[in-house]
Amino acid sequence: MPDVDVLEQLLQQRYSCRAFRPEPVDEATLTRLFTLAQRTASWCNAQSWQVHLTSGAATAALGEALTASLARGEGGSDLPWPQRYTGRHAERRRATGYALYSAVGIERSDHEARAAQMNLNFSFFGAPHVAVITCDRDLGVYGAVDAGGYVSTLLLAAQSLGVAAIAQAAIAGCSGAVRTHLALPEDRVVVCAVSLGHADETHPANSFRTDRAPLSEVVTVVPGA
Repeated sequence: MPDVDVLEQLLQQRYSCRAFRPEPVDEATLTRLFTLAQRTASWCNAQSWQVHLTSGAATAALGEALTASLARGEGGSDLPWPQRYTGRHAERRRATGYALYSAVGIERSDHEARAAQMNLNFSFFGAPHVAVITCDRDLGVYGAVDAGGYVSTLLLAAQSLGVAAIAQAAIAGCSGAVRTHLALPEDRVVVCAVSLGHADETHPANSFRTDRAPLSEVVTVVPGA
């Protein structure tokens, strides 16, 4: 019988790391990590995801390219952004932001400091490795669904191997710069990035945790006839 307690422990302990130590993850662990993630389920086993993995200087160069693109006022996402956050979605998003700002000592009214914290996305919070996840354009929304499943598996696999990680949609907002820098073909859609490394456990950005909605908010049990 599978040890369900192990999965529960991984799900309970995983969090989005927003401050990394500079030392790299060893190659054997990275290979095992991406081998595990490759077991992700997908529509018709299409496996639409592709990964461009950077390390060290390549990670720094990608961050510099994204930062320069933002400074030029460039942007744009291959996938449509949410039109708006309303109701409970807005509340959850707001609560997460406030928890982060509180942890790192940023006042809600300090928009400059909040912007600076946001821009840390583009230096990958100091992570030594970045996995840029793309999917096949022709597969449309289901390709993106596959890639999302892959990201979820990658995050859990990382947790199981003692690797800190954070999925970053912000990078998709610079899809053009990502495509140019990595020489991605036009048939690839930039979904997100996952930064990987060893957590700086002393950094206050890693001190808070998000909660999850109760089942009563998300599961509707349909009665039988």
